[in-house]
Amino acid sequence: MLKLPLCELLNLEFPIIQGGMAWVADAYLAAAVSNAGGLGLIAGMSMNGEQLRAEIRKARTLTDKPFGVNIMLMSPYASEVAKVVVEENIPVVTTGAGNPASYMKAWKEAGIKVLPVVASTGLAKMMERAGADAVIAEGCESGGHIGELTTMALVPQVCDAVSIPVIAAGGIGDGRGLAAAVMLGASGVQVGTAFLVAEECTIHENYKKRVLAAKDIDTMATGHRFGHPVRSLKTNFSRKYRKLEFEPETTHEQLEALGVGALRRAAREGDEENGCFMAGQVAGLIKAIRPARQIMEEMTAQAAEILKGASRWVR
Repeated sequence: MLKLPLCELLNLEFPIIQGGMAWVADAYLAAAVSNAGGLGLIAGMSMNGEQLRAEIRKARTLTDKPFGVNIMLMSPYASEVAKVVVEENIPVVTTGAGNPASYMKAWKEAGIKVLPVVASTGLAKMMERAGADAVIAEGCESGGHIGELTTMALVPQVCDAVSIPVIAAGGIGDGRGLAAAVMLGASGVQVGTAFLVAEECTIHENYKKRVLAAKDIDTMATGHRFGHPVRSLKTNFSRKYRKLEFEPETTHEQLEALGVGALRRAAREGDEENGCFMAGQVAGLIKAIRPARQIMEEMTAQAAEILKGASRWVR
């Protein structure tokens, strides 16, 4: 077994948080990961308060284990969902796309553990001062919205910058990635792309097939021109987006309009022409559909074996 500080912090069997992926991380996946010994997350994405409440209550019919909620702070309903997680006694909240400081007092008073996603040491320090229990340092290898630094560069610098636990994310899809994260100083990991093909993940089969077929060079990042880069699989949609992005006459509004609903079309409809299939660079390592528990068991067993064997290199 591999017992890392994240296991103690969140009372987990495996030191793994499932990523809060919009249109992917629903009640079914969150419950499955929590039932299997990790921490499942429901993606709050752009849900309003009552929509999130319904998803939380659905998850509670599927598991009696703790699970968390990821809150996208750019959402127009962020204030609503910030209250709902308190009212529903959610034990863990992760945040992205903004600064959760204005909600931190209420969450901490409710006993919620808060784990913001950060892409820089500056934001990590700010979150520590605001009262975060840990930070999730996410490198640009990850799927979805990304920063500039790689996981290899970001994680050790964040570990040096803060005294709270650091969870590594981005480019972690097997035990080698987990072992590397530990060596960088991480207390555990957040995994997204590997769970896209979990048996319990409810996304469209076309999405799963694309992840399974991906090679190492089959993702691309778009959105750099206007400061909101997103990593996804190379598709007709992503290539069209990139081409339009760098045409001088293209406006921010035109690109936003093109992107509206694209992830939903991929995840829920399997639309291979107009869907945005977000996935990390680690997609090339993902080769089989497995239950969530098997994903985590194999990842931690491989990491433990690697870490135990590392001493042979020390003289």
